[in-house]
Amino acid sequence: MKIGILGSGDVAKSLARGFLKYGHDVVMGTRTTAKLGDFAKEQPKARFGSFGDAARFGELVVLAVKGTAAADALRMAGPANLDGKPVMDATNPIADAAPVNGVLTFFTTLNESLMERLQKEFPKARFVKAFNSVGNAFFVNPRFTGGKPTMFICGNDDGAKRTVAGIVEQFGWEAADMGMAEAARAIEPLCMLWCIPGFLRNDWSHAFKLLA
Repeated sequence: MKIGILGSGDVAKSLARGFLKYGHDVVMGTRTTAKLGDFAKEQPKARFGSFGDAARFGELVVLAVKGTAAADALRMAGPANLDGKPVMDATNPIADAAPVNGVLTFFTTLNESLMERLQKEFPKARFVKAFNSVGNAFFVNPRFTGGKPTMFICGNDDGAKRTVAGIVEQFGWEAADMGMAEAARAIEPLCMLWCIPGFLRNDWSHAFKLLA
């Protein structure tokens, strides 16, 4: 697939490595291409441009920026470049505040997720929440003694969810569809839960597993 990634931080780069590993074509969108100089040397097949360049290129667009910058990144990408496309949303609504007893602060409420806000502003994009509930070191081919971990996804468009589920499974995860966009109200706070052992005990090597 042609993948357009909005972002140039650790999450964006880890996802880009996964896409490139499995033969996808990648254009990374950034406001500062100089930030990606070392990454460009590491991954010579990756290409770089503006947010608009990445969004226009992608058959699948990946949103991988700070939650506070998510809406602005999509605006710079251009709504027309997102229309009808799956947008894999890896963001979390983390506020610019220190954790309290290991618990992050969100700028959303339990009754509205960040993804819902983005879906309302960009109604023609087909958002799917994914890769927000685990550290980027485990995005691709994770190995845990408890077996293959679960990646929870949600979104309003079944076709977009099938596309994202295919990527999730290609990257070595089980995909669990939690339903419509409202389910992001539950999936986004998994980031809080995942981070608590890290902040309290410096334990960042874990993931979630859905058992039946």
